[in-house]
Amino acid sequence: MRFIELQKIKKLYFRHEDIARTLGITTQSAKVTVNRYIKQGLLIRVKRNMYMLREKWLNLNREQKFILANIIQVPSYISLMSALDYYEITTQMQRDYIESIAVKRTKEVEIEQSFFNYTKIDTDLYFGFSRIRGFFIATPEKALLDAVYLMSFGRYSFDIASIDFSKLKAEKIDFIIQSFPLRTQNLLNKNEYIRKARNI
Repeated sequence: MRFIELQKIKKLYFRHEDIARTLGITTQSAKVTVNRYIKQGLLIRVKRNMYMLREKWLNLNREQKFILANIIQVPSYISLMSALDYYEITTQMQRDYIESIAVKRTKEVEIEQSFFNYTKIDTDLYFGFSRIRGFFIATPEKALLDAVYLMSFGRYSFDIASIDFSKLKAEKIDFIIQSFPLRTQNLLNKNEYIRKARNI
């Protein structure tokens, strides 16, 4: 079975061109082959011209899914509770649900019962993230403020009591919040729980 030859591709995901080169066929034939393997349940389509072996998908760790999340919608970065959970700053656990911040559109993508959620924000607020281990993720403080920002406009909800503020740097929060709308600043400053927690 020629499908076995695709296991030689060491990339996390591959494209029509990779399949054509590995199997020694044309790109057009690779497109037909991909569709057949998807119907047989051997391959998974992550997005247009981006595929994975089902076996590899089933064994993905969280960081590999973060890499895919960055690629499914470009540009984007991991944030909100997904980032805070990754940093072990919240007890609000998320399984097979990855939240990202984007500038193009708000949407949710489901792949094999894993959900990739993208929330659009103003381009002026698209900052405060870095690339680690192959994926872009918000800093702890920016992840929190992204959540507070969306909450201040009624677009997000989270359990503030789940946040361990002792793991966040107050001076960074104070600096970053200056870039956010007054409405967000007021929510941060007036929320009694946040005020008390930040003074720990």
